[in-house]
Amino acid sequence: MAEIVGPRLYSCCNCRNQVALHDDVISKSFQGRHGRAFLFSHAMNIMVGPKEDRQLMTGLHTVADVYCSDCREVLGWKYERAYEETQKYKEGKFILEKSKIVKENW
Repeated sequence: MAEIVGPRLYSCCNCRNQVALHDDVISKSFQGRHGRAFLFSHAMNIMVGPKEDRQLMTGLHTVADVYCSDCREVLGWKYERAYEETQKYKEGKFILEKSKIVKENW
């Protein structure tokens, strides 16, 4: 008999609050503040901070830091606006830093 397995998840490294689904990973080749990061189409159980303009490696973006809703750990950021046409696909998406999340149900 096959074992029934739930969805593969990513959780906050600090408190294990579930923050994203593996199925929502768009790319694993992003750079965060502290190393590698993943781009997600959705995130859950997070809080979004105030918007601010930041000069990132790919140009100017309006971003908002995202925090774990349980322990308030900064996990990454949300792209609110991209000013360059080639970066528009990031709008509304989330960067979660690899060092801030752990795999669950793998």
